[in-house]
Amino acid sequence: MRGLLLVLVSTAWTLAAAQYYYQGLMDYLENRLSAMEDRMQLYQHQSHGVHTELQNFRKRAAETVDGLKNQHLDLFKDLERAAVRLEQLERDMDAVEIRTSPRACGNAADRVLEQEVWRREEEEEEGEWEEEWEEGYTTVSDCVEILSAIRSVKILKRVGGAKGLWTRDPSSSRVYVFNGTSGDAVYQFDSVREFSRSAGVAGGRLIRLPSDWTGAGGAVYNGYLYYVHQETRTDVQLVKFDLMSGAVSDAAVFPAEGGAPVYELNPETVADVAADDEGLWVLYAASGAEPNINLAKLDRDSLDIEQIWDTGCPREKAEAAFVICGTVYVAYNTRLASRSRLQCLFDVNGVVVSEEAPLLYFPRRYGAHASLKYNPEERQLYAWDDGYQIIYRLSLKRKLLL
Repeated sequence: MRGLLLVLVSTAWTLAAAQYYYQGLMDYLENRLSAMEDRMQLYQHQSHGVHTELQNFRKRAAETVDGLKNQHLDLFKDLERAAVRLEQLERDMDAVEIRTSPRACGNAADRVLEQEVWRREEEEEEGEWEEEWEEGYTTVSDCVEILSAIRSVKILKRVGGAKGLWTRDPSSSRVYVFNGTSGDAVYQFDSVREFSRSAGVAGGRLIRLPSDWTGAGGAVYNGYLYYVHQETRTDVQLVKFDLMSGAVSDAAVFPAEGGAPVYELNPETVADVAADDEGLWVLYAASGAEPNINLAKLDRDSLDIEQIWDTGCPREKAEAAFVICGTVYVAYNTRLASRSRLQCLFDVNGVVVSEEAPLLYFPRRYGAHASLKYNPEERQLYAWDDGYQIIYRLSLKRKLLL
């Protein structure tokens, strides 16, 4: 009986201890759950605050973006109006400069004659001109015309790099594009219209040359492509490429010592091939120490040099040049590009000198001319100006009227 009592007391004690343990465990769990609930409520409260702040931020950002869009639209309209006013101002300046531009080295009394006077004198004395020219003058160039004015400008498009050249073969309608300052690729288009409608230079027919061309001194003349190839610093080669057969027709080493640039503002061009009514010419620098631009008359078939002149036109601040009827016209600019101008000329026949020629300004500027290519068939200049392809239409008159 006593043993049974002990068992009952021990069991009751164990049950009481277990109940106390489980009660403590439940209290602990309840406390932990309560703490978790408090934290969750705090998190929800903070999340609500963050969400509210985020919504306010989005609203403020949207309002700011709308305000910036409106300001951008207003600024764009102001820029458009300013561009229109600037273009009008440039046209007015061009008109004033064409009417009143001073001569390169002349005094105030030696102003450019009005175009109408030139035309009337030319009509009245045309017969006398022919007799005087035929009887009293022996010429290197048979052409008797000189540039009198830049009549108009047409900005065709903007494609390719900042430097390059484009030109048209005088014997066809095809246009050729040299993009950049070196490479072996030239792109051919069937016409100026096709080039203007193309998305880029790659839209034309690709012509791969057997060697790299250097600088913006190439030319296309009567089915042949002429380009300057420079293997070493001192070795300057003129290459004649037959566009019909796709092969090199001839090549000649050119006497340009040290590979000196012909134009200071375009140092990539060590020689510049020019074409006019009389054939092919090359503008180059004899050496780095030579301050002036040299001119060479080429035999178009053999590339032999027929005659060489020192033009007297400085290479300093020169950007490009072209030849019309045996007269070299050199365009000058500044290192910080401004209005390009034809400030120096050289006539192989000695009829006209710079002091007697008008100082002509180009109508518009985007940067600096990388190349100026004259087409004698159209009497137009094909210019590459900071990636813009431009056509300048020219007015010519008799040389002896000066």
